[in-house]
Amino acid sequence: MKKIRIRKFTVLCFALILTLPWLFYVAAHFLVTSTLTFRFDDAQLEQIEAAVDMIEENVDMWTVPSWQEQLSEQVEASQLDVSIWSGSGQLVFHTGTERERAFLRTEQFSILEEGKVLGRVAISQTDSRTVQIIAAFVGLLTAFMLVGVLLRKYILKPLESMSKGARKIAEGDLDVQLPTSRIAEIREVHEGFNVMVRGLKDSFQKQMEFEDERRFMLAALAHDLRTPLFALRGYLDGLERGIADTTEKRAKYLAVCKEKSAQLDQLVEELFAFSKSEYHDVKLNKKEFDFNQLLQRAINSVALQAQNKSISFDLAHLEETCFVKADAHLLERALNNLLENAVRYSPMDGKIIVTCEKDNANLIFTIQDTGGGFTSDDLARAFEPFYRGEASRNRATGGTGLGLAIARRIMRQHDGDLVAANCESGGAIIRGWLPLND
Repeated sequence: MKKIRIRKFTVLCFALILTLPWLFYVAAHFLVTSTLTFRFDDAQLEQIEAAVDMIEENVDMWTVPSWQEQLSEQVEASQLDVSIWSGSGQLVFHTGTERERAFLRTEQFSILEEGKVLGRVAISQTDSRTVQIIAAFVGLLTAFMLVGVLLRKYILKPLESMSKGARKIAEGDLDVQLPTSRIAEIREVHEGFNVMVRGLKDSFQKQMEFEDERRFMLAALAHDLRTPLFALRGYLDGLERGIADTTEKRAKYLAVCKEKSAQLDQLVEELFAFSKSEYHDVKLNKKEFDFNQLLQRAINSVALQAQNKSISFDLAHLEETCFVKADAHLLERALNNLLENAVRYSPMDGKIIVTCEKDNANLIFTIQDTGGGFTSDDLARAFEPFYRGEASRNRATGGTGLGLAIARRIMRQHDGDLVAANCESGGAIIRGWLPLND
């Protein structure tokens, strides 16, 4: 459907209002006069003057039938009505036509001779102006009616429907169908409404997904808190009731209690870090530093855990210097989470390969372990909060399911990102990038 701008539509409406009355005027003039000429031509004027001369020069012939017949033929050819009265007021000649007097224009004059009135003459000719004026008025009313119909169809009705649609949208009905129009501006508003409705639908969908995620997080949180609390309470009850009646049992019970309290402490700390990472407007304490040095500190922090499993680190693929401008504390936390995850899922006598290189304006680093790698489900959900692969759902392997989620959010706060993949040689690999501070 062809579109038209509202300015052009307004001009066309004004043109219709101005043109239609004129067309009616011309049509009425043609129906009355059978001509499109709006003035007498020279031939008509000559005929009128000839009839007047004939009347003035033949006063004594006014009552002669042959002369009257000749005059009748002449005035009928000129479409005139002629009436002649004698000096005494008696009608002596009349053409006898039955024209409507409302549509005639009459001129009267007297015939004088030496100051004496010999007679009076009335000449009437067709006057179509009355019909023309009525026709023009009818045309004007018709033009206003047409413009009103067009305004209602293409402007008022779509706007009224959009107003009702807006109220329905405000009430939560997002399946409302809005009418379109040939007016470009109204169609643009219509398209804007559609974009808004699609945005609201997407927003509601995301809100529902967020609610589902929130409910899942609460359920996972309750599960992860309940497990160590249940164990802690059980062992404390055992101590209180004297079940641990030997020094060895008491030491074992206390060791388990310390382990569970440490798990609770770790869970609470990571929950706090995760909640802080959700706020993207948190002010970062950015400073310039060498990323390699930060990476070495993070490796040192997990060295004891790696040593307990005889895991070695391969650092042969590090750039000499990679300067970035970032919050060193947050980045170190992210790297610690990634390295702890790699150590946790690497087997005994495994190896963790760490690389760091420059690529144009970005710093790219990878952390690769020699574990079992990610399953297809793990790859799709690796960075979801509280998600842990089925093989590691129990606390024997540790982990809260928040480490990768926190690390990715920290990277994104620094205009970077993390992705997970599997190595061809086996094991999982986490690849990340950050903008360099050139």
